[in-house]
Amino acid sequence: MPRATNAPASRKRRKRRLKLARGFNGGRHRMFRTATEAVDKAQTTAYAHRKVKKRDFRALWISRISTACRDHDIRYSQFIHGLGKAGIELNRKMLSEIAIHDPDGFAKLVENARA
Repeated sequence: MPRATNAPASRKRRKRRLKLARGFNGGRHRMFRTATEAVDKAQTTAYAHRKVKKRDFRALWISRISTACRDHDIRYSQFIHGLGKAGIELNRKMLSEIAIHDPDGFAKLVENARA
């Protein structure tokens, strides 16, 4: 009796993995084993870097807010503390957008934070 290799399922599995490796360089998109290793590594770092991206953006927003606060002679920490005391619940992303696009509005927020 001939050897059964389950070729359709194996082919499907390999095609699926090679499709994930599209855009990789050299053998990393051609050869199954290297493609598998490359895809595994890429998916691992993609997961980790989604978390890092959130960290990076938060740091960017904080530095923008801090710069805008310095223009109004108040420290970032005092500004955030003052907003909390005033009951103004804006996240850092929105605060940075206000600081960039609406300086007058940001000045009012600084006044509220000081009060």
